[in-house]
Amino acid sequence: TFCLIPKILNAVNVVLTVCKFLEMVDAVMDETGHVQLVIAAQAIRVNNAVRHDFLFDKLTCSARLPVYALIIAAVIPNRTVGGIFNLQGLTLFILYIAGILSAALAAYIMKRLARMKGNVQQFPLLMELPTFRTPNFKHIMTSLWDRVKAFLKRAGTIIFALAVVLWGLVSWPQPPAGATGAAIDYSLAGTLGHAIQPLFAPLGFTWEMCIAMIPGIAAREVVVAALGTVYAVSASSEDAVQNALIPIVHNNWGLPTAFAFLAWYVYAPMCAATLAVIKRETKSTKNMLMITGYLFLMAYFAAFVVYQISSRILSS
Repeated sequence: TFCLIPKILNAVNVVLTVCKFLEMVDAVMDETGHVQLVIAAQAIRVNNAVRHDFLFDKLTCSARLPVYALIIAAVIPNRTVGGIFNLQGLTLFILYIAGILSAALAAYIMKRLARMKGNVQQFPLLMELPTFRTPNFKHIMTSLWDRVKAFLKRAGTIIFALAVVLWGLVSWPQPPAGATGAAIDYSLAGTLGHAIQPLFAPLGFTWEMCIAMIPGIAAREVVVAALGTVYAVSASSEDAVQNALIPIVHNNWGLPTAFAFLAWYVYAPMCAATLAVIKRETKSTKNMLMITGYLFLMAYFAAFVVYQISSRILSS
């Protein structure tokens, strides 16, 4: 049952999102997706199979929806297809389906490879259920506190350390006197963004996009805010930042670049919180780094293919 929870949450996530996006793209966030990847990572403890971590990240969580909503609203026309469906909603649905089909294909390939090597072992899942009793409030709170304390002690330390490092990258050094550009352009993150831009040039990514992806390692939700900072958007709320970014993305990125950015975030590695849980559950830094590298390669390949194909189609 515990292993089915991520699948159930993802199904609810997909249904709710499609229903909302068939009508509009604005403000689409549901709370189920925030926990599904962490729960899926914790399911490794039951399944005892690290390969499951190679699969569940392809199931889109709600943390990526602000990125999807921004790009879709900027480059996809808001019109009806077939007199029923909204084109922007169908685009998001295709992104979800792409992730699900990719996970199924990866699972099939890994299963075939395991069979070729003779490493396939099947064990029945046996789980002893406790005796049903009236819940004890004290016991519930004690168990809850034990799990919260374990998370804060193990995963929390890693998340906090990564957050501090990323904060330092985007905040230091301060821009020189008389600087006219965005403050982040003069920071270590800005320098790093310029340095890695040639690596992402085959994907059509600009240095602004590379900078935004750096703080996005900690959490996908901050990618839009980082883009707003890079493009010097002054707004009082997240919705205002997103609305101000839509014409900037529409005029400066182009369809191939926008599609490649969407493809990147279909497969991009999880946020720092999920990676920390993977490290905790697998008890292996090597496995966590291997999974992260695998997903980076998947994201790079998908974005490269999408950018190159769409560029050739639009130029012909």
